[in-house]
Amino acid sequence: MSEQIAVRMSVESLLALDEAIAGGRFTSRAAALREGLDRLLDEERNRRIDEAYRRGYLASPQEEWVGSSGLASFAAFVAAEEAGADPL
Repeated sequence: MSEQIAVRMSVESLLALDEAIAGGRFTSRAAALREGLDRLLDEERNRRIDEAYRRGYLASPQEEWVGSSGLASFAAFVAAEEAGADPL
């Protein structure tokens, strides 16, 4: 089930939206607004996940050697990739 809502937008925003539609980026205003809202909600979900990780690390901080080892491993992985090797 879906519900219809009314949204007020500035003339400038509507013109930009209509340009994107005319350029083939979106099929309609509604499609563009749905995609924009989906992106916003994804960002919000990721923000909540990041915040949960932050709180978790504050509650149980990582030991220094784990972070150093992880960075060294990642640097070796990147170096191998840049040299053309398959690091895995």
